[in-house]
Amino acid sequence: MALLDSEVKEECLRDDLKFYFMSPCEKYRARHQIPWKLGLQILKIVMVTMQLVRFGLGNQLVVAFKEDNTVAFKHLFLKGYSGVDEDDYSCSIYTQEDTYESIFFTINQYHLLKNISLAPLDYGENEDNRIGLKVCKQLYKKGTTFSSNETLTIDSNIETDCVHLDLQALSSVPQDWKQLQFFTLEFYRLLQVEISFHLKGIDLQAIQSHELPDCYVFRNKITFDNKAHSGKIKIYFDSDASIEECKALNMSGSIQKNTQYVLLFDASVIVICLASLILCTRSIVLALRLQKKFQNVFLKKYKQQVCDANQWEFISGWYVLVIISDLMTIIGSILKMEIKVKYLTNYDLCSILLGTSTLFVWVGVIRYLGYFQAYNVLILTMQASLPKVLRFCACAGMIYLGYIFCGWIVLGPYHEKFENLNLVAECLFSLVNGDDMFATFAQIQQKSVLVWLFSRLYLYSFISLFIYMILSLFIALITDSYDTIKKYQQNGFPETDLQEFLKGCYSKEEYQEEPTAFQSQACCRRKGSDDDLMLIN
Repeated sequence: MALLDSEVKEECLRDDLKFYFMSPCEKYRARHQIPWKLGLQILKIVMVTMQLVRFGLGNQLVVAFKEDNTVAFKHLFLKGYSGVDEDDYSCSIYTQEDTYESIFFTINQYHLLKNISLAPLDYGENEDNRIGLKVCKQLYKKGTTFSSNETLTIDSNIETDCVHLDLQALSSVPQDWKQLQFFTLEFYRLLQVEISFHLKGIDLQAIQSHELPDCYVFRNKITFDNKAHSGKIKIYFDSDASIEECKALNMSGSIQKNTQYVLLFDASVIVICLASLILCTRSIVLALRLQKKFQNVFLKKYKQQVCDANQWEFISGWYVLVIISDLMTIIGSILKMEIKVKYLTNYDLCSILLGTSTLFVWVGVIRYLGYFQAYNVLILTMQASLPKVLRFCACAGMIYLGYIFCGWIVLGPYHEKFENLNLVAECLFSLVNGDDMFATFAQIQQKSVLVWLFSRLYLYSFISLFIYMILSLFIALITDSYDTIKKYQQNGFPETDLQEFLKGCYSKEEYQEEPTAFQSQACCRRKGSDDDLMLIN
């Protein structure tokens, strides 16, 4: 009797395992169980994508508004700005007179802002809660001299001096602030002059999209950089825009109703993702229970432990991916709702969460395509080649890092693409993909014959090594895995312990149409807790 009961439990476990590893369509044909989870995932894909597209269009307006204001500020406050930045700075000056004129031009433009600007701008308070300009200069300390007989005395300590010019001081006639001793610059020890001020603006173009407008605070800083003392002062313009809650904003029309519809849609996305999260979490919990039962039966029957590979068969990585995606979508949707009602302004974090979650959602679609043999090749090839590819990349990465450091230290002073480690890594990665090769060769400066010869040896060796050898080996690894998978699909995959255990299962047709008396007996003796296992997928 005990032996029969053990066989019944083993057969019930086989039935549960068989049902667990079925596709949604097979489950429906076997038990006419509607694939609610599949339908929910399809609905989630549609709604999450619609949410992302709408948020992306709004985010584009925000980015465009910030960029347009930055360009406008450069034209307003930088004397002689041509509209195109010079390298990484905006413009440059070469004489003392131009330096004074540029500084005074910026201050005058700030004073006349409301009369000359096309945008609805206002003055904002700085970190000291004061409205106006803050002008600071950095200099080497007194004692720094440079005489005509090439005698140089430098005190390397730096002193900073600042002056605050409010609107009342700027409105004085004549302009007494120009006569301040502060603006008498000693260029031989001057390091930089920094002008900082805050402005307020509002993005009225959002009204055309039937949305509440954003209010901005622009923290502008103009730096006259003379640290090199090369006879050329570089002028940098930096504008940090942040969104703040609009005070006393009264809007009429259809904007409020449109906002409510958007919030309702976002709330629906949260509900759907929450339901998906609960179902997938439940599936993982039930899978762990099924795994534990299989381990106990396998140990009792075969007197050995289940290997790790078979244990991982029960934990679907797709469920983990869906859970992570759902969590990111829920958090991102909450942030989006807060941004919509102007309680929060963190567009960047919201974009990262919604963008990554949508990426995971669409990657998860591959799971359902994997039920078809014609589409399953991609997934199986990726799974088979991933360990080998990671080990190969670890080895190739060491060589790549060596070329990065070598190129940076040798070619950095002579080539703009090798000026810092980040640029070197990007340049070499582009070369591996065959991008911009001739320009990289041609732009090397020929001021040093030795460096020029080294650059040729460096570039030729890198391209030959990575394109002709390493990249070819990388492709060969994936091709080898693909060939192995194709051979398995024709001749059958190697059977695992789990598949050997399932050999006792009946065929799909017998399972669906003509269960034997032993099957009926096995199923009718199932406990109530075992029935839950049939709903895992």
